[in-house]
Amino acid sequence: MSDSQDTPRPASPGVFERGRAPRDSSIAVTDVAALLASAAWLGLCGVALWTNPSPDALPSWLVLALIVLVPLGLIWVAAVSVGAARAMRAETARLHTTIEALRKAYLAQAQSGTGEGTDNAVLRRLSEMATTQKNLESMLAMLGGTRSVDAPLAIQPTADGAADESQASLSLGTPAEALDPPLSNADFVQALNFPETAEDQNGFAALRRALRDRQTAQLIRASQDVLTLLSQDGIYMDDLRPDMARPEVWRAFAEGARGRAVAGLGGVRDRSSLALTAGRMKQDPIFKDAAHHFLRRFDQSFAAFAARADDAEIQAFSDTRTARAFMILGRVAGTFD
Repeated sequence: MSDSQDTPRPASPGVFERGRAPRDSSIAVTDVAALLASAAWLGLCGVALWTNPSPDALPSWLVLALIVLVPLGLIWVAAVSVGAARAMRAETARLHTTIEALRKAYLAQAQSGTGEGTDNAVLRRLSEMATTQKNLESMLAMLGGTRSVDAPLAIQPTADGAADESQASLSLGTPAEALDPPLSNADFVQALNFPETAEDQNGFAALRRALRDRQTAQLIRASQDVLTLLSQDGIYMDDLRPDMARPEVWRAFAEGARGRAVAGLGGVRDRSSLALTAGRMKQDPIFKDAAHHFLRRFDQSFAAFAARADDAEIQAFSDTRTARAFMILGRVAGTFD
């Protein structure tokens, strides 16, 4: 195909101006009519005054001015209104022609197959972004409105209004989550990968248990924030294929190593994702604050997790969506430099 067929050319100015009403170089018809009507009215007023037999019978000057000027004003208001309506119709016709020309150009481009791949890719990405946003909203709604069956029960007063002896520790101000069993490593890993779908009941159950652990809940919320912000730029953790680091590198990071010693953790190599993230880190202060907050929470939580996890659990953690977000944000923030 030639260049003229591959690349859609903008329509010529004549196409967009085809619906424009022609501009008359002379005075508009409404203006001529208004002039004639004004002249006729002034003539009638002059004749009436000239033929008046008695000057004493003439009305006062104020009434005379109203008699002469009010009809003139009404004539020109009507003329201006008609002219404005005609201009509005002409503008509407021009816009209609412009839209029609654009529609025909788009249809011709679609029929010739030009830009079909790009349009499909954009539509697919927009659909994915909308789906991800809906999933996050449904996830937050479920977390806020669903209570786990194994959550601690509220204190039920006895018949005399006092709590029984088995609930005495709660009545002294001990938080209910303090009685929960420690969060398992499997739940920690599964929660930080987030549920796969809205029907992932096991994922939601693990997420609810993790949210009852204060430190893990802070990391989960920070991770949700950065994942949502990254998705606004079309960056999805499932699309990334990072190079996986060995568990000993992760343990070195948990022990405080930074820079080149843990450079293998920055396994994300996708240049477009890194460029978009770096650009937003520089331009968007909200994104920058959320990213640094997430990195701080990640450091604290992972250090505690690595102290009790084995190599297989660390390897599973490194493949979560939260860990991938850490890889890309860590590279942009210079954690591995």
